[in-house]
Amino acid sequence: MAFDKQDSAAAHNFGLQIDGVMVEYLQKVSGLGQKQDVIEFKQNSAQGKPTTGKLPGVPQAGECQVVRATTGSKVFSDWIKKSFEGDMSSARKNATIIQMDYQSNPVRRFNLRNAWCSDQQFDDLEAGSTSAVTETITITYEEMKIEES
Repeated sequence: MAFDKQDSAAAHNFGLQIDGVMVEYLQKVSGLGQKQDVIEFKQNSAQGKPTTGKLPGVPQAGECQVVRATTGSKVFSDWIKKSFEGDMSSARKNATIIQMDYQSNPVRRFNLRNAWCSDQQFDDLEAGSTSAVTETITITYEEMKIEES
């Protein structure tokens, strides 16, 4: 869907798929981005003057964090467990973070190749608290490809 000039995607409408299975009860995705090495080279011009040039280098692997309510999602929990058990042939999955428009149509996909869980942190547990317990998962991936819809 194309947006009108004054419209933009809203940050509150997104989803996460791991090997095509939607993960439920997401609260937040942060740290999503791409980076690549920069190759800097120095040379002399034909007149003997030093110049500096820059070229794109190798894309870097990345990480992002996902915050979700701690629920009984067996598929997601099993994926995390396989990562921490070192079963990397099962833990490495392709993941997609989907940014959606106001009608829940995908507008951008962040495709993460060979993604796995490298960190899992839970909220503090506190007597008398009225907050839901969430977990923060760090997803490590080897490559990100962004698709615009």
